[in-house]
Amino acid sequence: MARHVSGILLASCLLVVGILVNPFAVKAEEFHWGFKKATDGVPPSAGAELDKLLDDYGALYKGKGDKKVVYLTFDNGYENGYTESILDTLKKEKAPATFFLTGHYVKSASDLVKRMVKDGHGIGNHSYDHPNMANLSEQQMEEEWSKLDEILYETTGQKRTIYTRPPEGVFNAKLLQKGNDLGYRHIFWSVAFIDWHKDQPKGKDYAYNELMKQLHPGAVILMHTVSPDNAQALPDFIRDAKKQGYKFHSLDQLVEEYEKENSVTQ
Repeated sequence: MARHVSGILLASCLLVVGILVNPFAVKAEEFHWGFKKATDGVPPSAGAELDKLLDDYGALYKGKGDKKVVYLTFDNGYENGYTESILDTLKKEKAPATFFLTGHYVKSASDLVKRMVKDGHGIGNHSYDHPNMANLSEQQMEEEWSKLDEILYETTGQKRTIYTRPPEGVFNAKLLQKGNDLGYRHIFWSVAFIDWHKDQPKGKDYAYNELMKQLHPGAVILMHTVSPDNAQALPDFIRDAKKQGYKFHSLDQLVEEYEKENSVTQ
């Protein structure tokens, strides 16, 4: 399961790693997504340089900071028995979400994937085999995305995905550009916490408190469905966020807002 760097780094401390493709190749930049966690309702910032890089390719990690809107996203690498409860909560609370799936998940949990689509949730592309996407050739990048789309179409009839999220948040400009060339938009996140260890639950209160502490206008929340903590905390979190005036929107609405704002400023 992905080990996401989830809000523990300042933009100035973003890890940049050089990768040698061959002894004579130029080193490629590799970014590991990270930021300082939001507090007191103030949206986090990845820093001006990284904000510009993402904006150049239409990649998003948060919505507008003056609107109490939340965007729920989940990463699904494998099933651990809690996704059905999460789907039940989303349905009861009428909260849309986007599930970023791997090939293994689509193959092994096809009934749940079908329900996600039936319930009206978005399906995102988390790659087929969950590799370091920034390390791949452009052809390999395309294969990772297209293989996931193919098996998703076979399972649900959905032709393709539009939103993609790189495994472990590792990316570079080449990956963003190749995604754009193929019609994908990268979606990162502005709220996350350690929740991917299936055998190390920390309890409902841990997940609930992390979500509430980091909640901010325009929050794109990342959770993993393998965690019982998330499944247990989600009902109270959604209800209490609503009490604070927050609304839950889809990624389609996030992109629509972004495109509308960009058209005005151009």
